[in-house]
Amino acid sequence: MSGHSKWANIKNKKEKTDSQRGKIFTKIGREIAIAVKEGGADPNNNSKLRDVIAKAKANNMPNDNITRSIKKASGELGSVNYEECTYEGYGPGGLAVIVEVVTDNRNRIAAEMRHIFDKSGGSLGASGCVSWMFDKKGVILIERDADMDEDEIMLAALDAGAADFVPQDDVFEVYTEPTDFSAVREKLEQAGLTFLSAQIDMIPQNSVTVSDPEAIKKVEKFLDLLDDNDDVQDVFHNGDIDE
Repeated sequence: MSGHSKWANIKNKKEKTDSQRGKIFTKIGREIAIAVKEGGADPNNNSKLRDVIAKAKANNMPNDNITRSIKKASGELGSVNYEECTYEGYGPGGLAVIVEVVTDNRNRIAAEMRHIFDKSGGSLGASGCVSWMFDKKGVILIERDADMDEDEIMLAALDAGAADFVPQDDVFEVYTEPTDFSAVREKLEQAGLTFLSAQIDMIPQNSVTVSDPEAIKKVEKFLDLLDDNDDVQDVFHNGDIDE
């Protein structure tokens, strides 16, 4: 895992969260709907829902919004039937891209994804065409504070069951196997640590450097088009954008 840092991406996400908070809350609300659909509305008996609630809190989503989303998902306030879909392909510059969506219209989002890839000079592929280049991992980012003892945080993470611990200048990155993610996150939370981000990610095994200014513009425009789509939850790619 060493050498992989999501901190630049997270900083961008936080900036967007500040300006598009309502949109972020809508996306998390859809994740709550999926979690409730799969495991019920009681977070005590639904680890996936607990994980999404933790993500909501990391994004400063008010408790009232969280509760309302759970009630809506359980049918108390009327509900919409969402489903998860994953799209894979190549973006501009040959980037391998995985797009995770939550949608109430599979046909519409399929057409929109194809349009975005085609318009950007990329190509949408079949399921599995690029996912083999990525490893599925739980990723927990803890903001680094001057008062924190790195060794103590590392021991806490490893004792909680983390697979890897990578200190960066601004954050501590904690990696877990997907099956261990909930337990590790909860143990670190119980230890009093707060997270910038905590979710299951697709980590590229190797990266593709994008350094040409025109190529960088195309990649950034492509990623913005995906990010602006209301159904898109997460975008993973193997681009190392040299800015």
